[in-house]
Amino acid sequence: MTTLAPPTTRRTTDTPLADTAAGPATWGSESLAEGSVTLSAPVGERDEEILTPQALAFLAMLHDRFADDRTALLLERQRRMRRIADGEDPDFNPATRPVRDDPSWRVAGSAGAPGLEDRRVEITGPTDPKMTINALNSGARCWLADAEDAQAPTWRNVVEGQLALHDAIRGELTFTNDAGKRYDLRSDKIAELPTIVFRPRGWHLFESHLAYTGPDGSTQPASGTLVDFGLYLFHNAAELIARGRGPYFYLPKLEGYREARLWNEVFSAAQEALGIPLGTIRATVLIETLPAAFEMEEILYELRDHCAGLNAGRWDYLFSIIKCFRTRGESYVLPDRGQVTMTAPFMRAYTELLVATCHRRGAHAIGGMSAFIPDRRNPEVTERAVAQVWADKTREANDGFDGTWVAHPDLIEVARGAFDEVLGEAPNQVSRLRDDVTVGQAELLDVASARRAGATVTGAGLRTNISVGVRYIESWLRGGGAAAIDHLMEDAATAEISRSQVWQWINAGTTTDDGEPITRERCEAVLRSVVVELPRFGGDRYADAVALFREVALGEEFPPFLTTGAYARYLAA
Repeated sequence: MTTLAPPTTRRTTDTPLADTAAGPATWGSESLAEGSVTLSAPVGERDEEILTPQALAFLAMLHDRFADDRTALLLERQRRMRRIADGEDPDFNPATRPVRDDPSWRVAGSAGAPGLEDRRVEITGPTDPKMTINALNSGARCWLADAEDAQAPTWRNVVEGQLALHDAIRGELTFTNDAGKRYDLRSDKIAELPTIVFRPRGWHLFESHLAYTGPDGSTQPASGTLVDFGLYLFHNAAELIARGRGPYFYLPKLEGYREARLWNEVFSAAQEALGIPLGTIRATVLIETLPAAFEMEEILYELRDHCAGLNAGRWDYLFSIIKCFRTRGESYVLPDRGQVTMTAPFMRAYTELLVATCHRRGAHAIGGMSAFIPDRRNPEVTERAVAQVWADKTREANDGFDGTWVAHPDLIEVARGAFDEVLGEAPNQVSRLRDDVTVGQAELLDVASARRAGATVTGAGLRTNISVGVRYIESWLRGGGAAAIDHLMEDAATAEISRSQVWQWINAGTTTDDGEPITRERCEAVLRSVVVELPRFGGDRYADAVALFREVALGEEFPPFLTTGAYARYLAA
């Protein structure tokens, strides 16, 4: 079926609902869960504060309702990927054209969602205690509290991230490092700190330390998505509402409106179970896959009662393009990742369509993250990073974005300045309709435009991809989800670009600008050279990282995600 979900009743109040959520203490868990979720990991000192029987029953209820639908949608992803690999080009769905052509509907946006009206600068980062405090003390408008690309999903990271968020929301979080330095929140009132927008893991990821047993007795690893979302909502929704904020989420890796529909159903069921009115949850969807770029409007429609906006997740979007077209030959090969800028025609089409779509429907358009980061010990590097970020954020603000991401506190003022020049005192520019934007299938799929403009594949770019890929994977295996490498902020998305470009270049028979072909043998030689120069240290994971990179970049088969196999092999135990 290609029909979209019918309208639902929207909460219309614009005031926080301080008294309406039942909260963890009074939730009737026993009557709602048919299956069960059980723990198979050692219990840490405070884990039982998060993994309460009621919380696990809430997770079981979500799995009872949605585990099968999740599996079906993941199978559909695989089928669509095969069709694209076989030559079918993504396009706008004619069956859902009535939704795109209907001018009457709008999303909930920021109405009745305290803290989401002005999102001009959002800082991103993982949810460990130190990073949580630094992000909430940063002065940004919002914090993308990231349990996905910027956080390696070790069990300790998962649970301690939930504890850090739990404590921060209540104004109780502190952290003391090994050197004795203490970190404290600058306020114990969460409404005086950046608005938390939590990003759970994507639909494709699982949580091996929690097992879901269904009513039929079958057992499977729990969904990482439902675990992250469910624990955060269960423990914090009522507290956030009472303190003048709300349960807000970033939704990663969606590939179409059916996946958005599933999220909407999850939201509705969770709110009903916790006694929270429909529409209290607000979500911002990352448009970071090529299929989703053709269904932005439908995604907004499916989530309209819960939707705040869309985000241009540029790095995963590039990864998705490479993944979709990796077997389609030389005309679909991207140049060095450092040469694929946001001014490339196909990337400009993607961002302009996103802004126009959002504003037509009353949604916020949030820009992506420039990878450049400053170095307080190197003024030249900092000057270059500031210039790059200023140019990037100025372009976004002038194009109509309502806010943007930064990965480092020292870049907040730079990004804010670029948006202040355009927004002034206005909280956003949602009312600025981009009726001048006309983007079709041809513009979104014109990946060859980057190379037509002069960008190339170089030997240096090949070496960078291999070096960055290995070094990031090593950091990830030790539990670090975001890593500063060569003055750029790398996360799982940029590592995916690095390894998938190498795979595509090999399989497309690409040559570098000196005319030398990129072969497995050449990549192996570069890999050996990179390994020799690695800064080894006690407890490093370079041996595992090299083996994993060789598998996901140089192997015959192309794993859809490097993190899924790596998790099962190295982090799931």
